[in-house]
Amino acid sequence: MQILEKNFNRWIVGYLRDLVSKGIHRKQRHDKGRRHVLFALCDHYEPLWAGPNGKAEFEVGLRRVRRWHAEYPKLAEQFRDSDGVAPQHTFFFPAEEYNDRFFDHLDDLVRRDYGEVELHLHHSNDTEESLERTIRAALELFGRRGHFARSTDGQMHYGFIHGNWALANGRPDGENCGVDAELPLLFRTGCYADFTFPSCPDVTQPNIVNQIYWPIGDLSRKRSYECGRQARIGESFDDRVLIITGPFLVGFRGNTRRPRLEYGAIVSNDPVTKYRVQHWVKAGVHILGQSDWLFIKVYTHGAQDTQADALLGAGGRQLHESLQLLNDGFDSCLHYVTAREMFNIARAAIDGKTGNPRDYRDYLLPRPPVRTKGSQ
Repeated sequence: MQILEKNFNRWIVGYLRDLVSKGIHRKQRHDKGRRHVLFALCDHYEPLWAGPNGKAEFEVGLRRVRRWHAEYPKLAEQFRDSDGVAPQHTFFFPAEEYNDRFFDHLDDLVRRDYGEVELHLHHSNDTEESLERTIRAALELFGRRGHFARSTDGQMHYGFIHGNWALANGRPDGENCGVDAELPLLFRTGCYADFTFPSCPDVTQPNIVNQIYWPIGDLSRKRSYECGRQARIGESFDDRVLIITGPFLVGFRGNTRRPRLEYGAIVSNDPVTKYRVQHWVKAGVHILGQSDWLFIKVYTHGAQDTQADALLGAGGRQLHESLQLLNDGFDSCLHYVTAREMFNIARAAIDGKTGNPRDYRDYLLPRPPVRTKGSQ
């Protein structure tokens, strides 16, 4: 598929705006200090996936989860970031696929500090009332096992990825959602941030790219994520979710001049190389006014067998070997973070915090209870 075929009209204005903005703010950045790179791998983790319209048998899903439980620690133990932390995997688990036996294995990975679980949801033809019931039921299921951060009042807080990319009823045909006012609903049920985008080449791709931003305007309208204000030092909103996007840019394949559209998807037939990592850095996702901390949020569908083959094998090693090029300890430091930790560090930057972002992994939202129990 050519670049011009990837719903070009949905994102080109935002992409050009981002390029202009980077030029305007270039003088605010400096290249002499130490750069801290925050890396979060957000997995649309669907063990029952069997194609666009299919569903795998339970035993297939259980085999997939068992494989991750057995093999992911072996991969992760080969690598460390500048803080001595192993790679962190955020399992955005679909509420509609919940099963206690799946979570027996995921719970153990979280307790052993290999990542955290957040909420993924595929839904269609919902009303606000039916969607809220579904989300609150999922929070109860996941939460009783100790997942999700708790605030001091006991409320659970979760990160979110929308199934089929259709956040806020974002498809023109209204499929795969049904609720225009999804962002306010997410917030009132405890969502701290949305990690759905970029969704290119899907039609739901917003015209805001390479930003961490606050949605603004009428949040009850369809595709309300299309209007936003870039997160910056000294300005925060406590009545809405933060939207954290991944890298999105036109680049080149390897050291050739063949163009590619880079949107942070880790798939088996497009392995991560040092050139892709360079593109992720070039996207320059940061909090306005704090350019020393770069945020790289990428995604995958890791439960699928072909993706697991890549992520748990040579492809996973190549990913982390490429990331280690950002971890020289002098000019650049790599930090493996979960989705929750990335949000916390972003909020710390908004509040004007500086120095080493490792100090802010639990800045606003603490570790979920299941992970606290597993920590020494």
